Formats: sequence, C-alpha cells, structure tokens
Amino acid sequence: MTTENEIREIENGLKDIIDGGLPSTALAKQVQRFRIGFPATKLERACTLGDGIYRIKPEDKEELIDMFEEAAREGRFAKFVPASGAATRMFKHLLAKLNCERCGGELEEKDAELVDTFMALLPVFPFYADLQKVMADDGADLEESYAAQDYTVILEYLLTDKGLNYASLPKGLIPFHNYGSKYRTPFEEHIAESVEYIKDNQGKIKLHFTVTPKHKDAIRAHVDEVVAKYPDYRFDITFSEQSRKSDTVAVDMNNEVFRTDDNKILFRPAGHGALLTNLHNMRGDLVFLKNIDNVVPDKAKTDTFEYKKLLGGLLVQLQADIFECINMLENHNRSDFEVAAVAIFVVSRLQVKLPDNFAELSIVDKSTLLLSHLSKPVRVCGMVKNEGEPGGGPFWVNGPDDFPTPQIVEKSQVDMNDPEQVEILNSATHFNPVDLVCGVRNHRGERFSLMNFTDPETGFISEKSKDGRKLKAMELPGLWNGSMADWITVFVEVPLSTFSPVKTVNDLLKEDHRM
Repeated sequence: MTTENEIREIENGLKDIIDGGLPSTALAKQVQRFRIGFPATKLERACTLGDGIYRIKPEDKEELIDMFEEAAREGRFAKFVPASGAATRMFKHLLAKLNCERCGGELEEKDAELVDTFMALLPVFPFYADLQKVMADDGADLEESYAAQDYTVILEYLLTDKGLNYASLPKGLIPFHNYGSKYRTPFEEHIAESVEYIKDNQGKIKLHFTVTPKHKDAIRAHVDEVVAKYPDYRFDITFSEQSRKSDTVAVDMNNEVFRTDDNKILFRPAGHGALLTNLHNMRGDLVFLKNIDNVVPDKAKTDTFEYKKLLGGLLVQLQADIFECINMLENHNRSDFEVAAVAIFVVSRLQVKLPDNFAELSIVDKSTLLLSHLSKPVRVCGMVKNEGEPGGGPFWVNGPDDFPTPQIVEKSQVDMNDPEQVEILNSATHFNPVDLVCGVRNHRGERFSLMNFTDPETGFISEKSKDGRKLKAMELPGLWNGSMADWITVFVEVPLSTFSPVKTVNDLLKEDHRM
C-alpha cells in the first residue's frame, strides 16, 4: 500500500514536471533515451566539390543575384539569428585566471598564453573605454591597475557584477568592433548587415532574434537604439524565447532522474535544436540563418554581401524548379516524358538516389515516390574550406532506406571508436560555418510543419555537473543537424572570408575584426 509520504513525493514530482512544461510521457521517453543512448551517425563519405558540394560558376552569378534581388524586393526574405547564448565561454580563460588570482593555483599553459595576449593588448579592445568608465565611477583607475598588472581588479570589473558583468551577458551585447569613438555589438552588426541585402522595395527589413528571458528587456532597448540610427528603413524585428517545453530532464550517473539539493527535478535547455519551434513560429518564407557571433566590421563585409545574395538566389531558383516539378506531378494528365524529366532533376540537381526498380514502376507510383522527395522544406548551406575549426561538416549519411543523403554532422554524433568512421570524419574538406538560407513554405505558399522533418535519433548525451554532483544532460537534434535531417539540402562552397566567428574574446584581435 502506498504511504502518505510516497503519495506526496509523487505529487511533488508531477508538479515539477508540470512546472517544467514537460508531459510525463515525454519525461519517461527521455529517461529511457538516457538508458539506451543515441545511435552513432553512420558516415558514408565526406561531401567534396563535385560530390555533394556545389561551386557557383562565375557566369551564373549575375542571374542568381538578379533572382535574389527580385525576391528581396517582394519582401520574401527574413533573417533568423539564435542570440540567446551567454558570453561565459567567450571569457573562459579570463574567468579561469580570475579564479586562480582569488584562490591560488596555476592556469593551463594554453589559457595562460591567451590571458597574456589579452592583457598585453587590452587597450585595443572596443570595450576598453567602457571598462575605464565603470572603474572610474567606482573610484578605481584602469590605467594604474594596468600598469601595475593588477589582473584581479581589472577582471573583476570586466567580468563580474562589480563592473560590466560581461561573463553573464548574452554574447550579442558584448562590444565587438571599434568604429572611431563608437563600437558595435553583434546585434548591431547583424542589423547593419541586413540593411544591405534583405530590405524590400519599401525599405522594410525583417529580423528575428532568439533571446533569454533574463536579458530580453536589455536586448530590446539596445536594438531600439540601433534601429534609430537608420531612419530611412522600416524594421520588423521580433524576439522569441526558447520554450521550456523543449527542456530535457537531467539524470544522475545511474540514469535516475536527477534531483537538486532541494529535491526538485532538474530540467536543462536542450541545445539549439530546440529553436526549431521558434523558426517554425516565425512564419517566414525565405529565411537566412546565421550565428550571432559570426559578424565582421563593414570593411570586411563585401564577400558576405555577395554570397548572401548568391545563396539566396540559388534557393529562389531551386525552389521555383521544385515547385514546377510538383505541379507537373500533381497534374492528372502528366506524361511519361514529364515524369522522366522530374526524375532526372531529382537525381542530378537534388542528388537523390532512386530505387533500382524505378523504371518498372507505374506512372502513379513514380509520381508518388518523386513527390515524397520534393515535398519538403529546402535549405542551401554555405560551406567553407576546412582549416581545423571545431564543429560540424558536410557528409553523405545513410538514411533509413540505406540511400545516402547530404547531412551536416557534428563530431559528437560519430563513433570515435570506429577507425573507419574516424578516417571519414578526418577526410572532410569543408566545414559548416552555419550560413544557411531556408525555404519553409510549400508550392501553395503554406508553411511546412518543420517538426515533421527531423531525425529524433541524432541527439547526444554529455556529462555536466550541478552543485558539485555529476549528471548526464541531453541535447535535442541540432537545428542544422538532426532538426533539418529530412530537408532538401544543397551544399555550396563559400569563401572563408564569410566565416569569422568570435568563440573567445581573443578572436577579436584577428585582422578580420580590427578596424
């Protein structure tokens, strides 16, 4: 017989689940997933130029840019920027240094080198003046602390709530680039960039940022200040938060639900894959997707502008061809010739492998099969040459039907104990810079239900800690990995100059980011 205490514990557990926004059935499935794990993604081979990666020919550029600009004038383009990431990792080595200064201990050699470089060049960073001011307002002198190499004082005012509190801010609010006596944050750089290529014929620009609830008001205020600098344009800027319903439960090292010190079930954000719902709810048509930290000053934007237009134009062209094919197949008077033409397009342009018995199928079965490959969201993804950056890359991956499809795969998805898979992973010639343009409406202009095109088997489990106790955390399929696994995907080579992310604050010292 269930005791009164056990009943109370069950009720408390259910309340935790309800408060967390997670149905109890989903909780059970997540706990089971921790126990069985995720299957490793099976790589067939790396995508390379001519085999999964397309290089735009110089003679095609004018036509593609014309197609892009026509669609842009019609107001079809928008931009989606995941901007909820905190800047903590950006300052990781400085936080480690501050901790060592306070508590003793020594930094790892790599971190020590980064700290030395940062301190040696501190005055050139765009936030130097703000740091100087916040210290002066508190009766401290930055130049005196800098001359005395008093790292503790400087880092406290830079990173903690004693001063600028940068380690707790969203990365998008950190000053990135100097413009004389002014600076720009990533939010402002994204807005400045968008002005150049997604405005319609009325000067309207559509942007969407995902943000954290804690910083939403500060971000809104900052964005309002930025758009006031562009009085000749109309901005339609929206914001959304990652839904708590997408959070995943944490478990302990025995795969039992993790409870905090006050006996609450611990839920954690499920990674950027959870933003698929935000993208869907945006109600867009043709949507550029780019990370918040991949921005450069105006002097380095030329290639970015050109290739944004080329990728967008290629999507417009590709989508128009796909819609034409669908309309032919849905016509009851379609001919064998039209079906054959569509099949050639699907194989040659979309790189789809058809079954060996395709020629033996009836015209109805052929049409049904081809429609299943065409009736999907479309994405055109820029890929840069691989120069050792950490992250995902383009690979041919065997699907459920054993036919390979082009996918973006992260290292964490690959079985690193399999030498053949490791060899394929290391053979990648290109890297995913997260530079996408997505077509999220069908040939009737209706929104696709994006959740129907994911691969739920592509998440991963990692080890974290809470209150000094180890735990396991689960991430949902990544936004451009498993969350778009069943999209029509085309990879296009783009110049390395279009990819300049800021993963650590020292990246701001690179030539691309300095004026």
